[in-house]
Amino acid sequence: MSREYIIYADESVARGMYYSNFYGGLLVRSADLNRVVDTLTQEKERLHFFGELKWQKVSSNYLEKYIGFTDALFNLIREDHIKIRIMFTQNRYKPIGLETYQKEHQYFLLYYQFIKHAFGLKYSNPTRKPLNLRIYFDHLPDTKEKAARFKSYIGSLEKSVELRREKIRIPNDQIAEVRSHDHILLQCIDLILGAIQFRLNNMHKVKPAGKKRRGKRTIAKEELYKQINRRIREIYPNFNIGINTGINTGINGEKSNCWRHSYRHWLFIPAYYREDSTIAK
Repeated sequence: MSREYIIYADESVARGMYYSNFYGGLLVRSADLNRVVDTLTQEKERLHFFGELKWQKVSSNYLEKYIGFTDALFNLIREDHIKIRIMFTQNRYKPIGLETYQKEHQYFLLYYQFIKHAFGLKYSNPTRKPLNLRIYFDHLPDTKEKAARFKSYIGSLEKSVELRREKIRIPNDQIAEVRSHDHILLQCIDLILGAIQFRLNNMHKVKPAGKKRRGKRTIAKEELYKQINRRIREIYPNFNIGINTGINTGINGEKSNCWRHSYRHWLFIPAYYREDSTIAK
């Protein structure tokens, strides 16, 4: 079997109250892919989930099932059979000096940075044996032309000094848009990404208009978030979901940890910005 990494990538809230531009990725080695998919599929069937797993579907009636599924997912993460990366921006850091092109293509430019850096690919192949990278994006919400241009840029990453050194190739026919309904690993990303943006943007405090109490669905989502956070903290005690992993993990700050860690967050801060503390949590 050829050596290969497979990345499943998705995005979420483009503009939240405090945090925006959420991107999530899951990486699995080809040697682990069948075992990982089979484990999660069997757990999904055991819990009698018959449709697509989605953060938006979490409710009080299905809470325990979602908790059971995410526990199975985090068992795989803890064993490093799966690597998870979450990236987001904080609204208090306002980018300055952006050109028109950067403003119009912000979604894809950030996505490109996420794929290029979040997993620490330049530290991922110390043996220097040839390795392929396959990337599945959940449907890209823009024109076909922009999506095609973006995928060509992703493919050109193999020409970078870092990936050439690591002997990592990204075949053009292995960069694809897919439906999350057909890929359980994309559904996993949706759940974690949804939980993180839910908590960072204080969605757990939202009450229906005219009501004094939160809705049952909001309460259920908060409980699922709490379980996800507990499982993250089994890996990194006292984990702070709103800052860069490495700052608060108690683990040394070696750059290669961007690859070695099984779970990481990345608060993306623009190179040039002004700070607006009025919208900080």
